[in-house]
Amino acid sequence: MSSVRPSGCDEGMTLRQAALVVGFTYLLNPVTYAEYVFPKLVIPGNIEQTSQNISVHGGLFLAAVFCYLISFIGDVVLAWALYVLLAPVNRSLSLLAAWFQLVYAAVAVFGTMNLVTAFRLLHTPEYLTAFGTAQMHAQALLLLNSFRYDWSMGLVLFGIHLVLLGYLICRSSYIPRIIGALLVIDGLGWMTNSLSPYLFPNARLGFVSITFFGELVFMFWLLIRGWKIKEPAVDSGVDSVIAPTFAAARGSVSLG
Repeated sequence: MSSVRPSGCDEGMTLRQAALVVGFTYLLNPVTYAEYVFPKLVIPGNIEQTSQNISVHGGLFLAAVFCYLISFIGDVVLAWALYVLLAPVNRSLSLLAAWFQLVYAAVAVFGTMNLVTAFRLLHTPEYLTAFGTAQMHAQALLLLNSFRYDWSMGLVLFGIHLVLLGYLICRSSYIPRIIGALLVIDGLGWMTNSLSPYLFPNARLGFVSITFFGELVFMFWLLIRGWKIKEPAVDSGVDSVIAPTFAAARGSVSLG
């Protein structure tokens, strides 16, 4: 006699738990604070004032760097929880989406190390003596720009992750398809915005930022409705037929 049981019930985290992990990880992401502080310290086109700001407000600069790092570490948690959440739709594609987010996080962390080096450069008197003011400012400018360049290229990978994520959500039966469509648009927006300096250097694409709210909609849905997600049911009777058949086949092979 067959019975119905939730799929993945012996695999650790349930879909509801995964949904809440994703929702709260999005909610607690400190990158907003970093993006608020960073422009106040780093003044475009004025490396002298930027260097002075970082030297005087070193603690604030380090707090922003720390928030960036926490945010990128949070992407690892997101990759894990999103994989669990969408594995019932297509396990291999969900794994691919997770890998794109993990590689993005690795690229972003690597880029953030440029900020750490810039901080050490501007807070170590020996470097001023060795390089001189002009050369030290040039080095600091290169490091600060390298962070943005590295992160920007990493966001291309993040955009691909969002497109795959949106496709999986559109294929799922437990998350609204409109959220999947918004995430696909969101991902295309990130890719366009990140590649525009190389592909469309003279185009004004500031309007693309309006596509970035897809993740916000997804976060609120997960926090409000995620705990109501039902586990996809599979027929355990199939397992009861397949398992003995497989065991018998394996026994016959070993005897042979």
